[in-house]
This record gives sequence, C-alpha cells and structure tokens, in this order.
Amino acid sequence: MDSQAFIRQKFAEFYEENADKIEAPPLIKQREFGFMVFQENIMVRHKSFLNAEALRTYMKEAAPAHAYHSTAYYELPEERMENKGWLGADLYFDIDADHIATKCKETHDQWTCKDCGFGGKGQPDVCPACGGRRFDQKTWPCDECLGAAKRETIKLVEMLTAEFGFTENEVEVSFSGHRGYHVHVAAETAREMDAGARKELVDYITGTGLNVALFSPEATPLTSDSVSWQSRIAKGAYEFLRTTTTKDLIGLGMKEKRATNLLSKKQLILESWKKRGPWWQIEGIIKKEEVNMFINQVIEQQSAKIDTMVTTDIHRLIRLLNSLHGKTGWLKVAFPASTIDAFDPLKSAVAFKRGEVKLYVEKTHRFRIGDEWYGGYENREVELPTAAAVFLLCKDAAKLVD
Repeated sequence: MDSQAFIRQKFAEFYEENADKIEAPPLIKQREFGFMVFQENIMVRHKSFLNAEALRTYMKEAAPAHAYHSTAYYELPEERMENKGWLGADLYFDIDADHIATKCKETHDQWTCKDCGFGGKGQPDVCPACGGRRFDQKTWPCDECLGAAKRETIKLVEMLTAEFGFTENEVEVSFSGHRGYHVHVAAETAREMDAGARKELVDYITGTGLNVALFSPEATPLTSDSVSWQSRIAKGAYEFLRTTTTKDLIGLGMKEKRATNLLSKKQLILESWKKRGPWWQIEGIIKKEEVNMFINQVIEQQSAKIDTMVTTDIHRLIRLLNSLHGKTGWLKVAFPASTIDAFDPLKSAVAFKRGEVKLYVEKTHRFRIGDEWYGGYENREVELPTAAAVFLLCKDAAKLVD
C-alpha cells in the first residue's frame, strides 16, 4: 500500500467511526458544500444536503481529504454561482500562521520557485534568482507558529466583543486543523453585511488607513477605559516605549546614536507623559517624526493579522467543523472563546489515537503530538503512534514501510 492510499484508509476508518460527530452548519439546505477527494485530487463543489444525516453518510462514503461548506446561504446551492441566489453570509475570520511573521519559518518552511526551480527556506515574496512570484511551498506547524496565531486570535476576539458589541456567545472560535484559527460571528446583523461593509470591518481590525497625524494622546489619557484605536495607540505606544531597546529602534530606521540618546531619557519621557500628556511636546527629547514612527509600529502590533480575503468574500467556503485536515490529519475543533488561553490544539485536535505505524524518514523537523515529542529522524525507519505517522505522511515527510 502506498502512502496516499494509507492516509485515505485512515480517513475512511475515522469517518466510519466518527461521522456522527460531524457538525452540520445551521440552515444546511441553503449551504453549498465542497470536497477535496483523494483519488483524483480535485475539488468537488456545488453539492448540497437536505440534512445532517445525509452529509454524514456522504462523509463516510467519500472520506475526503478536505471538507468545506459555504459561509453563504443560497436559494439554490447546487446551481452555478450566478444562479445560486445569494441570501446572506456568516461572518468569518481566518487567522493563519502563513500571514504572521515568525522566525521559526526560516527553520522549517521550504519553497521552490515554479519558474526556475531555485529554492530556500522561509516565505519569500520574490524569487531571488529569477524574480518569479509562483512557488511550491511546504509549511510546517510548530508551537511558535500556533502560539502566534493564538495571540492574534485573542486580539481579534477582544476587538469583536469590546469594540463591536458582539457577545461571547456570538463569537465562536475553532482551531483550523493546520496552523491557525477560525472566528465565526454568529449574529443576524453580521449575516446581512455585504462585501463593502465587511471590507470596512477588515480595515478597522487591521488598522488599514489610520491617519497617524490625527492621533492626539492628550485626548486619550493612559487611564482611559475607552476601547478604540485612539486608546489602543496611546497605551500601546507607552508600552512600546517602556520596553523598547536600542536594537528595536535601529530596526525601525533610527540611527544608533539617536536611539541611545533617546533611551537614556526614557524614564523622563514616560513620567512626563503620565503627568502632562503629549510626549512629543517635551522639547529637545523626542521628535514628531519619531512619534509617528512609534505609532506606526504600535498599529502593526495592535492590529489583528487576519486573512482579509476570507472575511470580505461573501461566497467563501470554510472548513467543516469536526472534519479532518488533509495536510495534517488533525481535526477542526471548536471551543469556547473564554478558554482560548488554555486551549492546546496538539492535544484537542488529535484524531488518531490507536495503533502504531512503521515509516521511513529521510529527514524531518521535531514536532509535538499531545505531550510527546517526535522527529529529528534522518534516513531511518521508525515506528510511531498513528497520529504522528499520519501527520508525517500528510506532510509528505515520510514514506510507509510495508
């Protein structure tokens, strides 16, 4: 049996035993469904189901690599897009480590240019060899990636509840099954938003278009309990200045001598700001352009790193809850937003918990499943628990040993 056939067999066994746990989206009759199937490696779209039982039967029979449903509601979900009859769409956000700058990617993510074949590590924008922008990429989820995605999710949930007034019961959070999280706003008002309104929401959350020149710290004291970008910038800028280093300031474009001089007076600036407000009015210590530099950095830190296309696309497909992710063999699982700090995807999203599998591994990074660490293997056969083996096979990082 080859590796792909083995993965499909394991997915089929899982769905045979756990199809009843597949959670169908509300108003299932008005949803479009899509599936990536193993055999042809193609996307099957424009499917619909009358009820959850019909969906679960299909999952048993097809055992897909990926399963999705539309965020939108349609009159005729099986028709072509122009004939479906759009009725509204759930509001979803996707937070993925792919969109977050983490140092770990330089260690475990790999790319190959589709135009010239040159390759390297990390996530390039342009091929340094030929200038191409088309890449084959191999990504790897690690604790650093997942931790970064969780922090962005926490920021997003806080914005949605504190600044937009959605309740915790209306904000549903789930682990995507790979390197990130989905946030679903289950509110009627959100469902009715068109693409333009969603774009405005995205711009606010990402801090796009904020006019730094209009920021006025004297109008927002550090003790303010208000929730807005004005307050977020004031408190964020103060915290940035309090914790920043010479290296940080040089990284923002400041000369070393200027950075050293500024930090030598840090305490004076912070104390003055607490007492008197506008910190750039402290003559001879900090320049207006440096304030703007700080504020732009704070906006970058305080904004939530979401995939903007997912939220603004009112015809988007989103992964089906409690289904398997074909790149990891992990589950998409939901949990209360209030428990996100304690949530561990590498424990809660593990699907395969029985048996062991023998693999041949040329080379692989270390990875964690539950409390156990694996990896660091090179040109050797290993026998691993099924969850770890399926993960490596899905990542094309190992081959099955008969």
